Amino acid sequence: MFYLTDRFNLESIKESVEKLKGTTTLGVRCVDGVVIASDKRATTGTYVASKAAVKTLKVSDRIVATISGLVADGQKLVEWTKAEVSLYSLELEKPPMVKTVAEFMGIILFSVRPYLLISQLIVAGLDYVGGHIFNVDPFGMVSEEDYFATGSGSPLAISVLDSGYDEKIRVEDGLLLAVKAMKSALSRDSATGDGIDLTVVDKKGVRFLPREEIQKLIEGV
Repeated sequence: MFYLTDRFNLESIKESVEKLKGTTTLGVRCVDGVVIASDKRATTGTYVASKAAVKTLKVSDRIVATISGLVADGQKLVEWTKAEVSLYSLELEKPPMVKTVAEFMGIILFSVRPYLLISQLIVAGLDYVGGHIFNVDPFGMVSEEDYFATGSGSPLAISVLDSGYDEKIRVEDGLLLAVKAMKSALSRDSATGDGIDLTVVDKKGVRFLPREEIQKLIEGV
C-alpha cells in the first residue's frame, strides 16, 4: 500500500506500480458463459517468489475475480467483496449481478484514497442477463469488455484475443483462444510463467479445470 503525501508524487507511484504488475490474467465473454485464464508465477521484481500462485478467486457461485499487482491487496479486496455479496444475497434473497460486484470493488478502490490499493482485477461471471467481463483498475474505474487482459503479459495476450475473438464464440472455443493468448504471453514475458489456470463460469456454476484437462488444451493449440 502506498500513501500519497502532500507532494502527491504520482511519478514515483507509477514507477512502483509498473514494477509490481508482473503477471498475465485474461477473460473472454462467450455466448454460453465466460472463460478465465491466469498464469501461476508470482514475482517480486526479477525474483520468482512463487511458481504455484492462485490468481483466479471465487467470489460467489457464478462470479470470479482475477488479481494482478500486489497479491495481498487483491486478496483482501476479494475477501471484502465476498462478505458484501453474502450480505446482499441474504438481505435481498437473490444473488447480485456481475456489474454490481464489479462496481462494489470500484467503490472500495476509489474510497480508500488518499491510500492506493495496488491491484487490477477482472471480474467475470454469469447472471440472468448473460455472461460479463469487467475491468476494475486500481483507481476504481470500471468498464465492461468482451475480452480483457491484465499484467505485464497483457499486450501479448490482447493481440491474440483481438485477432481471434468473435461475438458468437462458445466456451469450447473460448478455452482454446484463452490458451493461445496465454501461451503467447508465457513465451515472451519473463514475469509470466509456470503454467496456466483455466476457469469456466456457466449455468452450472464456477468450474476450475483440472490439470489434465488444461494440459490437453495446451497440447491442442
